[in-house]
Amino acid sequence: MNVEPSIQTRLLRLAEVDTELTRIAHRRSVLPEQQEVDRVEAERNAQKDAAVAVEIVLDDLDRDIRKLEGEVEAVRKREERDRGVLEAGSVGAKQLSELQHELGSLERRRSVLEDELLEVMERREASAADHEHAGARLDHAESELATARERRDQALGDLEVAQQRCEGDRANLVGDFPGELLTIYDRQRAAHGIGAALLQARRCGACRIELDRGEIARIAKTAPDLVVRCPECGAVLVRTKESGL
Repeated sequence: MNVEPSIQTRLLRLAEVDTELTRIAHRRSVLPEQQEVDRVEAERNAQKDAAVAVEIVLDDLDRDIRKLEGEVEAVRKREERDRGVLEAGSVGAKQLSELQHELGSLERRRSVLEDELLEVMERREASAADHEHAGARLDHAESELATARERRDQALGDLEVAQQRCEGDRANLVGDFPGELLTIYDRQRAAHGIGAALLQARRCGACRIELDRGEIARIAKTAPDLVVRCPECGAVLVRTKESGL
């Protein structure tokens, strides 16, 4: 295949643009800013789970407090009723003894319930403090996540601008090449990552392998417009004064 040397040389510019597009795609796939978002998001989710767990504990303690308060109130009303009967003096000796015994039992029961209520209220106070701390940690994690996402979006925006610029450059370049040459270039690039490279000091710029003297002698004898490919990797070799021929 024969192509004007000047057009072959322009393949190097196309290869530069395609290499930059490859770098952009790789950077997008391993974007440090995205990795930071993932890390902070995982931390935020952990803090959120911790806050929810404390909320569940608080709800359980509030339910226990309401239950104990209801029991204490029921015992207190029973005590008031029994005392009212005693103070009225309208019962016999046997019933009087039973009421006094019941009042003693009610007082002990109320004391136990009030102790339990106090313990649960103390636990709730501690859990409320835990909840406040968990909320503060969650707010901090949310703030960090928002910052990380902003940095990620900025990095992605920069990559998008760079990609659009390279795609524009590529679109302007591809029209300069014969279809057959471009097909060879694109297939080589798809298979090995680099479609064309400079032959510099007898070394292929794509695979970095130095060609032997016999191959160099063969290439040196070919016409300047003949498309030459690396015998090792298959890339189109662009020859210039730097090729050492």
